[in-house]
Amino acid sequence: MQQANPSPEKPFPSHPLHVPAFRAYLTVRFAAVIAQQGMTLIIAWQTYNIARLTMSPALAVTQLGLIGLIQFVALFLATPLSGLLADRYNRRVLAMLTILGQLASALILAVSSYEQWIGLPLIFTLAALLGVCRAFQGPSLGSLTANIVPLPILPRAFALSSIAWQSGSIIGPAISGYAYAIQPHFAYAASAILFLVSLLMLALMGPVKQAQPDRKRHPLRQIVDGLAYVKRNRLVQATITLDLFAVLLAGTTALLPVYARDILHVGSKGLGHLAAAPGIGAAAMALFFSIFPMTRNVGVKMLASVVIFGAATVCFGATAFMPAMIQMPVALGAMMVWGAADMVSVFVRQSLVQLHTPDEMRGRVSSVSQLTISASNELGEAESGFLAALIGPVSAVILGGVGAIAVTLLWSRLYPELRLARSFDPPDVANN
Repeated sequence: MQQANPSPEKPFPSHPLHVPAFRAYLTVRFAAVIAQQGMTLIIAWQTYNIARLTMSPALAVTQLGLIGLIQFVALFLATPLSGLLADRYNRRVLAMLTILGQLASALILAVSSYEQWIGLPLIFTLAALLGVCRAFQGPSLGSLTANIVPLPILPRAFALSSIAWQSGSIIGPAISGYAYAIQPHFAYAASAILFLVSLLMLALMGPVKQAQPDRKRHPLRQIVDGLAYVKRNRLVQATITLDLFAVLLAGTTALLPVYARDILHVGSKGLGHLAAAPGIGAAAMALFFSIFPMTRNVGVKMLASVVIFGAATVCFGATAFMPAMIQMPVALGAMMVWGAADMVSVFVRQSLVQLHTPDEMRGRVSSVSQLTISASNELGEAESGFLAALIGPVSAVILGGVGAIAVTLLWSRLYPELRLARSFDPPDVANN
């Protein structure tokens, strides 16, 4: 499959799905996300259960935070190099190597669970490996979209890519939760199969054109160039940092095992439902964007979505004080709204970063964006776990939601560029 490169006789495709390479790309994203999200859930569940056998509840919660911290440190150390490699070398091949590393991790976890010699040291080691793999996967795989889809239909391609991501986020936790309830190793075996599917689809995609790198410029200088671009472009900077601090404060996923086991009392199956709920809301929103692309007042809509994201987090945390009969329905509803609001923020950030960045720098700028996403996710999980150990999981969730709302109000004043952003078009395009 080749990159869409229409000639005068062959016009641009009117829809991303008309591009064969993009259809293969969607399959890669869908299968890989199911595998990743499923593994993430089961790793957290196993970590918490193993820790509870020998530790106090408070200390067991900190192990969930430690998992997030390990993955963030691994990703933080690898990210500067990953962005550079994605700009200097074949992005598709790099993505294949990262998928291969995750496939190996899934197989090790499956075998160790089956043989019953899995333990916290092994889980922590593989969590670090997964963090490194994702560090290199993000810039390489994420930058491919703009290389295979023409610019006029790129926002719609981002929406479809988000549907694949969010649909995988729905299906992955649910499949893994049910598979784990049968046999723990079934969940990891399913992830291994899906990683293999992703690997094969990347191989079948064929060569993809990308901008030629400036090999005369020193690699360290090129890394600095990527950071300087983000600093210089305040609109890109605003979207990246807002997402960083909002999700860092209001991330609840690390505490889902605690809520499922000790607060809502719904077990591993209920955990699967809770983990899938944000994906349901996000997928519905992404589907809406794929049919009715966002074109106006994108900055204000992002700010509003993050406020809703924080409010949904507060609502989820407050389920601990509700009657038992409505706890789970309210929790699921809050997490669906949480996911839908997060999808709006993700869609705006992804579109602005990709459309405002030259192709020869997309890998490095994407790596900066990925680092902030990881900081908000993995580091946010660490923050949630450690804070929950200090003040309790319920207080940690509610306080995080309030913090996300406060950060959004602050960012609307610090970055008027975001509040005033009317469309995704770069200034030179918007003014034509």
